[in-house]
Amino acid sequence: MSVTYEDILNLFRETDRKFQDTDRQLQDTGRQIKELAQETDRQLQETDRQIKELAQETDRQLQETDRQIKEMMRETDRQIREVNKALGRQGNRLGEFVEEMVRPGVVRLLRERELPVHQVVPNMIAYDDRGQVIAEVDLLAVNREVAVAVECKSHLGVDDVNEHLGLLAIFKQCFPPFGGYQLLGAVAGMVVPEQVGRYAYRNGLFVLAQSGDAMEIRNDARFEPKVW
Repeated sequence: MSVTYEDILNLFRETDRKFQDTDRQLQDTGRQIKELAQETDRQLQETDRQIKELAQETDRQLQETDRQIKEMMRETDRQIREVNKALGRQGNRLGEFVEEMVRPGVVRLLRERELPVHQVVPNMIAYDDRGQVIAEVDLLAVNREVAVAVECKSHLGVDDVNEHLGLLAIFKQCFPPFGGYQLLGAVAGMVVPEQVGRYAYRNGLFVLAQSGDAMEIRNDARFEPKVW
């Protein structure tokens, strides 16, 4: 079968048509790729904007939370200070109450030991040359020869007893006017656990504890007080 000029011409025409179709398809594909790239870029920009907004909102919330925490801490500190002040006032009133309860008991204690009391001095404080407190005595009952230094607590503990023993050891150095006195020690409390009372007794201290509306002396007739 012979190929005519018309056949060749038709072949070129068909080939050209196919090239045109391919070019059109490539252009469509390129357009689609460009549109897809533009849409992707738009979405990336939107995502970036959302991330920035989220970061800003998160930062704002963190700052607000930090502010609230600081305010809560300031308020908590204020409340703690108020509670401490209230406890301090209550503690002072309770300490004064204990001392008022103990004072007549100490007077009776010395009288029962045939040592009449001439004076009961509350809250004696000794200072060093720099004005620092070096010794404190809740009550000091004295006559011409004997002084009884009393530690008063609402709830007496072993540590309180040990602290008072330490005070008695340095008392005459801190309060020179009583250097020539026979110094005795006593501990007193609204609540005095039995083991604490025994510990104070064994260390030569008088023990006073609340009994009903008054203070009682828990030392028996065999007790011999330690003299400092």
